[in-house]
Amino acid sequence: MRQINFLIIFAVCLAVGLFSLQNTQPTTIKIVQGIEVKAPLAIELLLAMWFGAVIAWVFSIWVRLQQQLVSFGANRKLRSKDKRIEELEKNVEDYKVELEEKQLPALSPSETLTEGALAD
Repeated sequence: MRQINFLIIFAVCLAVGLFSLQNTQPTTIKIVQGIEVKAPLAIELLLAMWFGAVIAWVFSIWVRLQQQLVSFGANRKLRSKDKRIEELEKNVEDYKVELEEKQLPALSPSETLTEGALAD
């Protein structure tokens, strides 16, 4: 993937370089009302590309920051759910122990026959 990215960037830079060499005549840039700058078209093109690259870089940082904030919130929710699951598992274990302690002693076979006869 890195080789493909390198080739794309190289091709774009080569095209811009060749375009810049062919267009060296001075042009006028109107920045705001009343302010004009004269520079070769190649310089203007390179400055425009530089500004575009900076804006794309700032945007990518902004998107990455948003993704980190979202993942931070999701991780916090997962940690709280894991904590709740641990509490519930502990409660289940406590209830099992409590049930085992309260369980009635097993009846002997002779007692079950006597109780069965009394029920009839």
